[in-house]
Amino acid sequence: MSVSNVAYHHPTPQGTLFEALSLPAMFERTMRADPQAPFLHFLGRTYSYREIFEDAQRFAAGLQALGIARGDRVGLFLPNVPIYAAAYYGAMMAGAIVVNFSPLYSVEELNWQVEDSGTRVLVTLDVPELYQTAHKVLAASSLETLVVGRLADMLPWYKGIALKLLKRSQIADVGYGPGVRSWAEMTPDRAFTPADVTPQDLALLQYTGGTTGRPKGAMLGHDQLSVNAQQVAAINPFDDVRNEVFMGALPFFHVFANTALLNHAVATGASIAMVPRFETKQVLETIERYRCTGFPGVPTMFQAMLDHPDLAKTDLSSLKVCISGGAPMPGPVHARFEAATGVRLVEGYGLTESAGVVSVNPYEGTRKRGTIGQLVPGTEVILLDKEHPENLAPEGEPGELAVCGPQVMRGYWNRPETDADTFVERDGKRYLRTGDVARIDEDGFLEIVDRIKDMIAVGGFKVFPSVVEDVILEHPAVKEALVIGVPEEYRGEVPRAYVALQSDAGATAEELASWLNAKIGKHERVDQVVIRESLPKTIIGKLDRKALRAEVL
Repeated sequence: MSVSNVAYHHPTPQGTLFEALSLPAMFERTMRADPQAPFLHFLGRTYSYREIFEDAQRFAAGLQALGIARGDRVGLFLPNVPIYAAAYYGAMMAGAIVVNFSPLYSVEELNWQVEDSGTRVLVTLDVPELYQTAHKVLAASSLETLVVGRLADMLPWYKGIALKLLKRSQIADVGYGPGVRSWAEMTPDRAFTPADVTPQDLALLQYTGGTTGRPKGAMLGHDQLSVNAQQVAAINPFDDVRNEVFMGALPFFHVFANTALLNHAVATGASIAMVPRFETKQVLETIERYRCTGFPGVPTMFQAMLDHPDLAKTDLSSLKVCISGGAPMPGPVHARFEAATGVRLVEGYGLTESAGVVSVNPYEGTRKRGTIGQLVPGTEVILLDKEHPENLAPEGEPGELAVCGPQVMRGYWNRPETDADTFVERDGKRYLRTGDVARIDEDGFLEIVDRIKDMIAVGGFKVFPSVVEDVILEHPAVKEALVIGVPEEYRGEVPRAYVALQSDAGATAEELASWLNAKIGKHERVDQVVIRESLPKTIIGKLDRKALRAEVL
């Protein structure tokens, strides 16, 4: 049965209601239900919902004292630390719009996005790399105030003292003054009047890398973020959600973590065992120590766990499910991870413009490897013709995935001219064009075939890089693979494969190319296989085709 020429939607389960809330209201409701419940576990210290909520209120009052009002932008330039949550919800309590910035940004990247968003206050950490970058941006941009949190203050007391005494080189020499405030200075007890924040207000500007040009800020409202968190919670079949413990290795500034970890936990009262960044040994220890029940991650995280010698001796029995997103999960990695751990690993899909999550394979029951699962409740999709997106895809053929649902963004910040290419109207509904080519089977499972911009034009034929990658990943010597198109005089473009090998592999590039080309169509054959020590990755560990293409071409 084909469903490519009609809107496909996931029927909302009986009794499932999605309430459009402001994020501060959602946070307060959960906090009041059980104020002492654990919210964040961080390097041996546990913070309750009440502690983070009250810290958020104090930060909101501090912002108001600086003149921050409803609609102003407050930026977060932070790794996974407890003040991220307090600053995130606190800024929104003051009526501000949060802007997420990657801690790996250069001065130029951070400066550009600060200016584009009009960020007035930026929160960072007294880690030298972060503080030095943020301070340079403060001097060079229209940014008004830098707020600096002290890492030592967030640790258990004994770790904080050790950091101050033994690791002074890991603490920045912060020059406090009118433009540089400490977190403690910003959060004394003072009168606080919550801003009149509505679910329809903007909550977050989340910048997307895109494939060309400057990043664009996706405008996400409180309603879109709070509902998407509820959509994610609705597919959880497990009882006693308040006792769930999520492994928080994904960076909070990324939209996947923002929804699947932070807002998801707040929507249900779960806790997060967080680490500042992904380090495999620390992640394994954290899962075991806090008895984590769920682990959202990206494929390279699960590959790294497989490669670590401590995996076999780590108690993972508390894990009910791992959820992979952000990039396609290679079939061999999927199978090896489940065999090695006994933990179910399911794939999901989302994008910045959809507040994080569109679909996921079921946590229990039927799932289909190689697919991105079924739509989260309340969402529907259509498939558009790849060449003529104003039309639906021909019956039974893949098409560009277009998504309609309560989690879809308002549009891009200060980019109204992009709406015509970003959205399509059909039957009175507004669908977000994803740029991903997909097919839908008779059970409503979605499969991403490739990205429209990544398709390789070989003498009039369209080649999907992911199809070639899937085949070469079947070779036991290959650990990771990326295929890109390179210019060729006769055919215009030709596929070329770049691979990283398993640590004990001895295959040559010529052997791999010969093996691969015997298994794929003539137009899909690569001109060569290039073996590299590693392949470029994004901040969350996703293989980065854009970076590889820029480097090679």
